[in-house]
Amino acid sequence: MIGSIRGHILAKTPPQLTVEAGGLGYELEAPMSTFFHLPAVGEEVRLLTHLVVREDAHVLYAFGTEEERRLFRNVIKVSGVGPKIALALLSGISVEAFAACVHNQDVTALTKIPGIGRKTAERLVVEMRDRLAAHDGVTPVGMPGGGSESEAFGALIALGYKPAEASRLLKSAGPGEHSTEEWIRRALKGAVRE
Repeated sequence: MIGSIRGHILAKTPPQLTVEAGGLGYELEAPMSTFFHLPAVGEEVRLLTHLVVREDAHVLYAFGTEEERRLFRNVIKVSGVGPKIALALLSGISVEAFAACVHNQDVTALTKIPGIGRKTAERLVVEMRDRLAAHDGVTPVGMPGGGSESEAFGALIALGYKPAEASRLLKSAGPGEHSTEEWIRRALKGAVRE
């Protein structure tokens, strides 16, 4: 697996670019979110990559951030979604906005992205909900990143609560700094009272 590439940009024709590294010219495909931040042709760049091996080709995809690459890798695991659709998705929406769409089950916003139909959008919302909730690089909307409350949110999702329910239970658990276990205990106690 080729994890990253550093070299000079030889050509940029969205969604493709060519980067020369070690005397070789690597053809890469990148989402528009990465293209917006690329330096000019001839300048040095470092990009994270993901290699997709098909019967007829080896395609190297490039990303400006780890969050973009992580989302790409998760999206191509969704049934019926391949690298082309994942690239279109990242070109049409930010990582944070995608997380918000999944969290809010906003299928309509996803269908506005070229190449994403209603069935694909519904599948993305359903299948990505658990991956995003498990903090696979994307913090759920409204939850602090990396803290004990965020970990408790992921645990409640794993227990079968919907994201909106988990957020509500954690809010009803009361303010303050608690351990992950304490957040979960308080949230479940609140759920029993309902």
